[in-house]
Amino acid sequence: MPRDRNEPVRLTRIYTRGGDAGETSLGDGSRVSKLDPRIVAYGIVDELNSHIGVVLAGELPESLREPLARVQNELFDVGADLSVPIEVEDRLRVTQPMIDRLEADCDELNAALPELKSFVLPGGSEPASRLHVARTVARRAEIASLQADVSPLARVYLNRLSDLLFIAARTANAADGVDEPLWRPGA
Repeated sequence: MPRDRNEPVRLTRIYTRGGDAGETSLGDGSRVSKLDPRIVAYGIVDELNSHIGVVLAGELPESLREPLARVQNELFDVGADLSVPIEVEDRLRVTQPMIDRLEADCDELNAALPELKSFVLPGGSEPASRLHVARTVARRAEIASLQADVSPLARVYLNRLSDLLFIAARTANAADGVDEPLWRPGA
């Protein structure tokens, strides 16, 4: 049965044996080493998406569910963008409106939080701690993307996402009534 045009992918078999020798296919069909910086970057994006899935599986303030669910879907778009060489046109790419939505989420969530007067240590409530782990993975994905010739907007998206995850961790602590662990010099 032919694939419906609106069906993004049809997977009838998960293993292909095509990567057994240490190579994989990019989104344009070209083959590269699994050590290629582009592969590393979108592998970390996949890891990030899994961490967000763990966050969404647990207790979480309702104000965070919709933006994180949207981000989880958008991370597939980021991965698709990273998987196709930048010179290939007419492919799924990160867009400025995606980044604008992240910034709007940051502004909305941050408006309800107290002003920061110290560095925040990762931790607090369980949801906040998980969000901090996701934040550090987002940073790692961004850094990995710098090693590859990828869309500049994909990098910006990952940078802004790490900001959102930091604010979301603060929001989770506030919602749970947990004081944020703060850095104390020399402690």
